[in-house]
Amino acid sequence: DLLSLRPAAIRGNASEILALSGMALGGRGVDTTEAALAALPAAQALARQIDCIVVVTGEVDYVTNGQRTLSIPGGDPLMTRIVGTGCALSAVVAASCALPGAALDNVASACCWMKLAGQAAAERSEGPGSFIPAFLDALYHLDVEAANATN
Repeated sequence: DLLSLRPAAIRGNASEILALSGMALGGRGVDTTEAALAALPAAQALARQIDCIVVVTGEVDYVTNGQRTLSIPGGDPLMTRIVGTGCALSAVVAASCALPGAALDNVASACCWMKLAGQAAAERSEGPGSFIPAFLDALYHLDVEAANATN
């Protein structure tokens, strides 16, 4: 069981978090049929059970440690039309857990950075094909201090 390894953070869409928590209502594979907000109680319970940070991604991302929950709006609908944004966020979330300071705030900042990069990429792209390189460029050029100020 993966949860017995006590991860520092878990990131998933609503259906994935519901499935991990044992409260699955639907969903197939990595696709989600549930809204992120619907999975928030499951995420909070899972965070308390495992003593970790849980991120439920969607139009609004929810980041919780079971006691405190932060919501991160933003991004762009094109982020759901390409493959890899969730995996990229998982990597950034994992890296943020190694930073000094409060893990909840660090993970929320990581989600904010990705949403800001998605918004910047959408402004420069014409569709999914041009969004991907624009997204990578936006991450590269992201001013982390400015991003944290908006977080």
